[in-house]
Amino acid sequence: MRVTGYAYPWDVLGAAGFVDRAEQLGVDEVAVAVAYHSARAATPYAARGTAVLARHAALYRPVREAAWRGRRLRPAAPDWVDAEDSAGDAVRTLGQAGVPVAAWLVLTHNSALGTAHPDVTVRNCFGESYPWALCPSLAEVRDFAATLTAESLRELAVSSVVLEACGQLGAMHQCQHEKTDAVWGAAAARLLSVCCCPGCGARWSAAGANPEEVRARLRAEVRDLIDGGDLDGGGLDTADRLPAGLGELLLRTRQAATDELRAGVLAAVSAGPASVGASGARIVLHAAVDPWVTGALPGLTPACADQVDSVVLQCWAPGADAVSAVARGRAELPAQVAVGSYVTAVGAAPVPDLAGYVAELGEAGAGELHLYHLGLAGPARRSDLAAAVAGARRARSWAAETSAAR
Repeated sequence: MRVTGYAYPWDVLGAAGFVDRAEQLGVDEVAVAVAYHSARAATPYAARGTAVLARHAALYRPVREAAWRGRRLRPAAPDWVDAEDSAGDAVRTLGQAGVPVAAWLVLTHNSALGTAHPDVTVRNCFGESYPWALCPSLAEVRDFAATLTAESLRELAVSSVVLEACGQLGAMHQCQHEKTDAVWGAAAARLLSVCCCPGCGARWSAAGANPEEVRARLRAEVRDLIDGGDLDGGGLDTADRLPAGLGELLLRTRQAATDELRAGVLAAVSAGPASVGASGARIVLHAAVDPWVTGALPGLTPACADQVDSVVLQCWAPGADAVSAVARGRAELPAQVAVGSYVTAVGAAPVPDLAGYVAELGEAGAGELHLYHLGLAGPARRSDLAAAVAGARRARSWAAETSAAR
């Protein structure tokens, strides 16, 4: 399995020995956050301080007026890092050491912009805005994502471009101190994640549906699910009583908007410098095999398989569900598209046998390990990072043996 380790710019620049640790770990590539959402990130290797407080989403490259002039939606610059081009400096530092680098971009997850401009956010059937979620149905959002991509990659030499939140986010997301966990079941959460903003309504109208009737039907079904104690199946049952045709319409219009967003982003990648476009930097998409999923890893659309080199699936929670998702992804995606497993070494509940878990994901069809997180995992978690990489190497050995046997 190919191993990509994730990191923030300050992990590379602000903690001595990062390059050595990455090389000793044996990762094939380091994904550096270039455009990223708000976070409070631990810095266990930093000489001073214990965490970086990124108060809002930011572009860790110069925010050039020439690129953003006249636009309402524009990224903010981070004042919590020392350099204007901290991501660029981190990419160049790794490149000079001979470490391949991926540019890690978060696209539609931006609470600062969503709060300032609620008209471009995902809006549920009750009219509530999700400020953390910019809606891909809107041309202004798609243009922002494409320009953000172009500016993120400007004059950088990278081996891959990792796209996170390249689609729609929904109801289930950590927002300040989250108090919705385990209150809604999966069916209600799925319907609360259907965007009902004017842009999405216009798409429904174009398809022959009445937006107000659609919103009313969604509200009634969500209320019935909540009132009925929508927690069957341990919160995993997504069944609802919407007409099949309506469900198909909602998914089809969402997928069309996602495809348009991704098309603009990929056009920006291709139009970039030779080090990104012409040399064939890999396109890595964070996604989910369930087409209804919203969030940082949104559901795959039928069109995306021909446009990316790798699809990374969420595998933070070990168990049969993650293994099954990998197997399903491998079965449904074309052979030339790699399946990646997104695994964390900094989970609240450490995996007892991380090497065995990663190897199991490899047996299920994963060809890549996406390892979270080289900066957050301090000395006490170093062995977990090493175990995950060891599991990936074990899976690689099995894959080679299987290929040879054929």
